[in-house]
Amino acid sequence: MNSRVAENFDAGIGRTRNRWGEGERLRGEILAAAGRLLAELGGEDGLTIRGVARAVGIAPASIYQHFSDRAELVRGLLDHEYARLRESMREAEESLGETDVVGRVLAQIHAYCTFAMENPGHYRLMLANGASRPTPGAQAEGPLLDVIDHLAAAFERCVEAGHPLRVTPGRAAAVVFVGAHGRVALFHSVLNRTGADLVEPFVDELVSLVFA
Repeated sequence: MNSRVAENFDAGIGRTRNRWGEGERLRGEILAAAGRLLAELGGEDGLTIRGVARAVGIAPASIYQHFSDRAELVRGLLDHEYARLRESMREAEESLGETDVVGRVLAQIHAYCTFAMENPGHYRLMLANGASRPTPGAQAEGPLLDVIDHLAAAFERCVEAGHPLRVTPGRAAAVVFVGAHGRVALFHSVLNRTGADLVEPFVDELVSLVFA
C-alpha cells in the first residue's frame, strides 16, 4: 500500500459514510474487522486501533467514538465473539426436536468444537478472558461460565427425560467442557491442526461416559 493510499485509509476516504443513526452498524463493522484481524494474527498482541481502522476504511478517531481505547475494543470483541458462539450453539440445539434431549446436548457441543477449531485466535482470547472474580473470594462470573451453565441446563433436561447421569448436571457440563477444551488445545498448540471432525468423536465418547 503506497503512502497516499494509506493516508486515505487513515482519513476514512473511499468509504461510504454511515447515515445518521447508523452508528451501531459501524460498531458492528469495527468488531467484524477486529475479528478478521484476530484470525489473521492468531492472537490479540498485534491488534491495534490503527490496524482495525484501516481494515474498516475509517479514521482511527471514528473507532474512539465507540471504544475509548484498545482494552475496551478487546472487551467489545469478546462480547461479540461469545454472542456468535452462543448463537451457533443455540441454532445447533434447535435444529433437533425437543424430545431428542441427548442429541441436543451433542449438537451444542459439536457447535462449540466447530467454533473453537475454526477460530483458534478468537478461542484463545475468549478462554483467557471468559471468567473472573469481581472481588477476592467472590464467585467467578463471565460469558464462559454462561456457556457451561447452558450445557448444564441441557444435561438437566436429559435427566428429566429419563436419561440419568453418573454425576450432577453441573459436573457433567464441566467435565465435558474441560475435556473438549483439552482436546481442542491439543490440536491447536501441539499438532497445529484444525477441523471439528478431529474432536467430535472424542467428545461423543466423553458425553456417553457421563450418562449412567
